[in-house]
Amino acid sequence: MVKTFIRTENTEGISDFVRILLRGTGQVMFQNNAWTGLLFLIGIFWGAYHEGQGLVAWGALVGLTVSTLAGYLLRFSLHDGEQGLWGFNGVLVGCAFPTFLGNTVWMWLALILCAALSTWVRKGFNNVMAPWKVNSFTFPFVFCTWMFLLAARAMHSLPTVHMSDPSLPAAFSSVESLRFGHLLIYWLKGIAQVFLIDSWVTGLLFLVGLFVANRWAALWAAAGSALALLTVLLFKASGSQIAEGLYGYSPVLTAIALATVFYKPGWRSAVWAVLGILVTVFIQAGMYVMMAPVGIATLTAPFCIATWLFLLPLVRFDEEPDHSNWDAANKKHLAHSGAVVNPQK
Repeated sequence: MVKTFIRTENTEGISDFVRILLRGTGQVMFQNNAWTGLLFLIGIFWGAYHEGQGLVAWGALVGLTVSTLAGYLLRFSLHDGEQGLWGFNGVLVGCAFPTFLGNTVWMWLALILCAALSTWVRKGFNNVMAPWKVNSFTFPFVFCTWMFLLAARAMHSLPTVHMSDPSLPAAFSSVESLRFGHLLIYWLKGIAQVFLIDSWVTGLLFLVGLFVANRWAALWAAAGSALALLTVLLFKASGSQIAEGLYGYSPVLTAIALATVFYKPGWRSAVWAVLGILVTVFIQAGMYVMMAPVGIATLTAPFCIATWLFLLPLVRFDEEPDHSNWDAANKKHLAHSGAVVNPQK
């Protein structure tokens, strides 16, 4: 009887931890839903292996686990941990390291350190930003990863084999194929690149995962990538970056944040989100030029900067805005829309 009880308690503890990890993956796109996180992970693994970069998927899993465990070890708020808020920066760190660095033991040790660091950097950034009523979003991932990628330029044990060579902005060609099938692939890749995955199938799985949690989030993710794609086509941006979806991922996150998380879905938040998407595209383009001389990726910095620019004025649409806690904002808007909020998912 006692052995059965212990076995049951252990099983429940493991299942709870897995659920927290899955929520951490979902929270990259603001979704506190384990099923969404599972679909995101499936998309990451499928896309990574399909592109011959299976280590990216395992890096995501390591980063997610380490950053979540760091929250327990540091005794941070258990509420944050249960919502998956310790893990979403870490899973992105885990995707980034194998994407840009060579496969060495030292790379994996650096990944573990950076993933853990992202958890307490998030706490620190949120403390600093709380008086401004905004959140640090994925900027802990951006900041920590930037520092490690820059350090790799000075450390031979962190081979920069997959990083761009530092260069000044040069001539580039615009996208050539405007056929519907190709545009559809570019659009879906823009969603997949949130996790640094270059796969349209992954983008489709991400949309399904979003729809499971919040149909508005799925709609705005699709709209964010589509509007970004249209904008860069009209302004004739780099064809290779468009084809890889590299102009879509930050606008996707901005769209979800402004249209579904921090403001209640409506026509005013829709207009605000559209403006945010457009601004994000131009920040993305500007940051590509700014980061080229050091040869590191912009990551999700354009999303963070653009979303801060649209939240910091504290524009009031329906109620007094407080953008420091997206979990509370999500629950409020889901309840208002009549959606079912199940804390066990």
